[in-house]
Amino acid sequence: MTDEFSRPPVAPVPVLRLGDVLLVTLQGDLHDSTAEQLQQDITERIGSSGATGVVIDISGIEIVDSFLGRVLAEIAAKAGLLAARTVVAGMRPAVAITLVEMGLTLPGLRTALNTEAALHLLGDPARSGSAVPRPGRR
Repeated sequence: MTDEFSRPPVAPVPVLRLGDVLLVTLQGDLHDSTAEQLQQDITERIGSSGATGVVIDISGIEIVDSFLGRVLAEIAAKAGLLAARTVVAGMRPAVAITLVEMGLTLPGLRTALNTEAALHLLGDPARSGSAVPRPGRR
């Protein structure tokens, strides 16, 4: 029996494998239980697949608070212990401004303008010969 305050179960965030890289795309709010599950899923996938990189696309996130910042830093720390590098892609300018204003640092994380640039940064062989796209610049 459920009461009026119970929430429906939150669907897990998909973790896709692209060669040696795991790709995670975040959309909307990341609730506590979803964040914990995501950290566990990424850690297990790195261990089972031998992935050397993790790209977390946050272009679908409007606001990054201290909770999400901590989650991203913890994912990077766990991935780093398993010899995988983490890149956050698609950060909006307003999100970057907010992180700086909050004094939030994201140790162990690198950033890229978009997913393709993140893959290039991680040395994805399929992308290594291509130029890194920079939207709005020629």
